[in-house]
Amino acid sequence: MQEFSDRIRQHAEHVTKVGIHCATEETTKQALILPLLDILGFSPFDPTRVKAEYGADFPGVKANERVDYALFCHDIPVMFIEAKAWTVTLTNHVPQLARYFNATPEVAVAAITNGREWRFFTDLKNKNVMDSEPFLVVDFSALNDMQIARLQHFRYDEFQPDALRTLAEVSIYLTAFTNVIRDSLRDPDTDFVRYVATRADVQRQFNAKFLDSITPIVKQAVGQAVSDMVVTGLTARPDAPTPEPVPAPTNGEDKSDWVDPDNPRIVTTYAERRFLEIAKSILGENSEVVGKDTESYYTLLYQGKTNRWLMRYRADKKVPNIQICVPLNDERKREIIRAGLEIVSGDAIALRQPDDLMRISGIVFDTLAYCRDDNNFKVKRATEKPDV
Repeated sequence: MQEFSDRIRQHAEHVTKVGIHCATEETTKQALILPLLDILGFSPFDPTRVKAEYGADFPGVKANERVDYALFCHDIPVMFIEAKAWTVTLTNHVPQLARYFNATPEVAVAAITNGREWRFFTDLKNKNVMDSEPFLVVDFSALNDMQIARLQHFRYDEFQPDALRTLAEVSIYLTAFTNVIRDSLRDPDTDFVRYVATRADVQRQFNAKFLDSITPIVKQAVGQAVSDMVVTGLTARPDAPTPEPVPAPTNGEDKSDWVDPDNPRIVTTYAERRFLEIAKSILGENSEVVGKDTESYYTLLYQGKTNRWLMRYRADKKVPNIQICVPLNDERKREIIRAGLEIVSGDAIALRQPDDLMRISGIVFDTLAYCRDDNNFKVKRATEKPDV
């Protein structure tokens, strides 16, 4: 395998070096295509393995269709190759390759190439009808280890049509699944958000409003999960030691305390600023929530109105905690317990780090909904705790 890999890499260097000089199809064949066939064990000097200008007409039809190369194993054509010049775009010539493939049922694979890029096709969707999309693309100007490993399956001494169809199926599924996962993680749709919330055992009614409200949180959770997997690896041995937490990069972010120039007793810490940042990431930038620091606590206000406070954050306590503007009823207490948090000092929620706020996003939305409702402030004094 190592020898084969080395030869493929050397061929890639050769393609990069001389490809620009292959202005015609014939030069491309001689300089770029036939050398690769030789590496694969299909010697262009052995007519029992490689036949040029091979007839590929439908039975009984004399259209004089000829494919550039037919590769043979045990006297059976197993692969067609259509060659184009280095500068030619391959897409426009795929239908031509399909005609050759469809006319010869014995052939398992068809390829079209300009010497630099190779596109491999088979017939997964309909038997003996070439698929419209390749199951494998190998670009010798950007070769990687996976492509080399897959080229191994095209060697003469390993060429097995059924195995190649299995490889094609795996490749197609892998590409499709990867695209779906990538799109789902980058821009989660409602079904994905509902799946995450269900698996997380969120005890809420999954109506459209709630799913929309937690979508930003799911996005943030996806980012955190991917980051964690990059740090710790996608899998870990059961007996592997738990890695030490890795601090997030600061990217030059200011983590110093901010002292109010008008009142030096008001010191806004990085944790308090982070608390506001997390709250906004949950509620959205258009939530009209702002932060205000005082000597006693850091508070989140709706529209900057002091009587419409959502949460008060005390980061300087032995156990940092928050007080919320809505009562801790049974449903909210259950949400706090499920989040792995605890209630301290009667009606405060322990928040040992600002990011823990994301665990109780439902309660965060409850506080904003309460402050947005004008009816909650018509008959209550600004300092009175709501009782709903």
